[in-house]
Amino acid sequence: MNLVAQLVQAAAEKTDSGNLALETLPFGLIAAGVFALLGLVAFSYRNVANRHAAKAETWAAEHGHTAHGQEGHGAGHGH
Repeated sequence: MNLVAQLVQAAAEKTDSGNLALETLPFGLIAAGVFALLGLVAFSYRNVANRHAAKAETWAAEHGHTAHGQEGHGAGHGH
């Protein structure tokens, strides 16, 4: 027999009539749930910098930095 005939015969002998889409549905639901949870975690970190703005300004004033993040004494890294 050739390969095509073997494949046709193997397909005809398959007796399991289960729906493959329903068998894989739990994997998709689990993946969607994990992505949703990770999205909520990422969303919870929004606006964190603004919550600590006063603390950052105090630290910058104590260490000689200007409001724009550059050092006040002129030394820099060239960027």
